[in-house]
Formats: sequence, structure tokens, C-alpha cells
Amino acid sequence: MAGERRAARRVRRDSLRGVTDLPDLPSQPPVSVIMPVRNEAAELAASVAAVLASGYPGKVEVVIAVGPSEDGTEGIAAELAEAPEVTVVANPSGRTPDGLNAAIAASAHDVVVRMDGHAHMPVGYIDLAVDALRRTGAGNVGGRMVPTADAPFGAAVAVAMSSRWGLGGAGHRQGGTEGEAASVYLGSFRRGALESVGGYDTHFTRAQDWELNFRLRAAGYGVWFVPAMAVPYTPRSSWRALVRQFFTSGQWRREVIRTHPQSRSLRYLAAPLATIAVAGGIILGALGAILQSPWLLAAMAIPGLYVLGVLGASALLLPRTGLAAGLRMPLVLATMHLAWGSGFVCGVRYSRLDA
Repeated sequence: MAGERRAARRVRRDSLRGVTDLPDLPSQPPVSVIMPVRNEAAELAASVAAVLASGYPGKVEVVIAVGPSEDGTEGIAAELAEAPEVTVVANPSGRTPDGLNAAIAASAHDVVVRMDGHAHMPVGYIDLAVDALRRTGAGNVGGRMVPTADAPFGAAVAVAMSSRWGLGGAGHRQGGTEGEAASVYLGSFRRGALESVGGYDTHFTRAQDWELNFRLRAAGYGVWFVPAMAVPYTPRSSWRALVRQFFTSGQWRREVIRTHPQSRSLRYLAAPLATIAVAGGIILGALGAILQSPWLLAAMAIPGLYVLGVLGASALLLPRTGLAAGLRMPLVLATMHLAWGSGFVCGVRYSRLDA
């Protein structure tokens, strides 16, 4: 059995090379770490320090693309740029894909590692990325986000985000087995692969990483998931921020599907269908109450069943949350499902929340 698993991994690895075979990397190639930042004054210095202390034995440069900020991020970035390893470039629009492309253009090396300005790169992260790029021949490798929070609401969001009940079964959110993937968290790229597909599409204010990975795979470059590449992530700590995050995520996932119809998946239709069903059941049930129609009133069973499902999922997650966060879990799950579904139904052309 072990021999069969090794053979299967070799087949998957060889299948990534295909017609877009990339040159082999040296054992410790120089690496460019790119960071698009905006209003990251509280975390930027620590984030850059974590990159420079990550333990990679090769050369590392950090390129920070700074968007217009109200909290002094530009000044902190300018101080950080006094170190020879750090370069700062402007991102006048402040949009993430523009910042990523600006940082890529200003970077110098063949391995490009994305990191957010509020994330703390774990020790050994770059080593894992380089090793996976060399082993697999992939165009992009990456790992998973690890949501962590202490306050009850944030803790509920963290558990929900890493659960199939909150965001489905994506490996870069839940973990899993190393191998080919549709997308990965953040990403560590071969420059040749990035440049061959034109970098990030600046149309996509959100979901630009998923859209880029789709184009990489369509061009024949592998996208490889490495669960050990785990990066801590601080989830939204308020209900309003969670609504906004998931509404815009739903909007832009629909935009990805509109742009690339081949990317359609039943998994992405679950939340919109649930949202339509719940809303329709409430409307029909309300009409039934007004018109005194038991047939229409029976439609209230649909949102009722949804509520029972959310309560059941929350109960299953209780061992991971504890009581305080568990009591908030039904609200968190319903918000994720219905905000994401509403955003998907509306699309980016019908709302200004994506700005």
C-alpha cells in the first residue's frame, strides 16, 4: 500500500509538469516576499520582522506595496525600508490586486511568496514553499489559514471558518492531504508562471487569488496544497464586519464564475440556493398568514428546517468552541451562509459594497 501511495504521488507530481515545464530551482533560491498593505500600522512591523526571522537560509527580500492609509502605515513602511532587505512601492489605488502586481514588478527573484501585512509568517514557511516548488514542479504552492481568536464571537467565527458547516470543504481552510488543489491560501509562485498568465487580474477586488489559480491551472501550471504551510489568521470580530466580508466574498465568487463559466461547482451554489429558499419561505409564509392560506403558511417550514440545521451544526461544533462561543455559533453560521448567498445572488454589478 505504501508503494502504491508513493507511485500515486509521483503520477500527480509528474502530471503537474505537462506542457508548461518550468526550470528546476536551486536548493536555496533567493526569494521575494510581497505584501500589499493598507491601514496596517498595528501589525506591519511585526509582520516584516517575522518574514526576516523565518529561518530561510537563502536570500530574502520584502517588497511592500502601500496603499493610501489613515493610520500612519506609510510612515512605518518608510522606516522599515531603511533596512537593505526591504523595498517600498506605492499603490495609489489601494486595491489588493494592484498592490500585488506593483510588488511583483518591483521584486527581483524567481520565487515570489505572498504574505499579508497583518499575518505573521511561521518559522520554516519559506523552506516548505521552496521544497514543494522543487519537488512538484508546480507554478504555485501554498497552505492553509488557521483562524484564531480569543473573544467569544471571534472564536465562533474561527471555528466556523475551519469547519465544513461554515465554508464547505476547501483544503486551504480545513487542512487535509498534500496534493493538487483548486486554490491555496496566499501562495508561493514561480515568477515564470505568474508572468506567463499576466499576474493578478485587477478587475477582481476580491477573490483575486482564486481567479489567478484558475488561470494558472488552465494554462497547465500546477497548484499544490501543502497543509504544513499554516498561517495564523485573525477573523472578523464583529457581526457587521462579518456580514460585509461574506457578502462581498459571495459577490466576487459569482463574478469569477461569470468570467470563467468552467469554474462552476455545486458547492458554490449551496449558499445561494439556501438563501433563496429561506427568503422565499418567509415571504410565502407571511402571505399565508395575511391571506389565511394554510398552503402558503406551510412554506414557513423551509426557514424552520434551516434553523434546525444551523442549531444542529452548532451543537456538533460545541466541543471545539466551548459554551460562550457556542452560543454565538448559530448567528455566525447563519450570517456566513445567508450573507455569502445574498452577495452571490446580487453580484458585483448591483452593489457598491465591493468598493
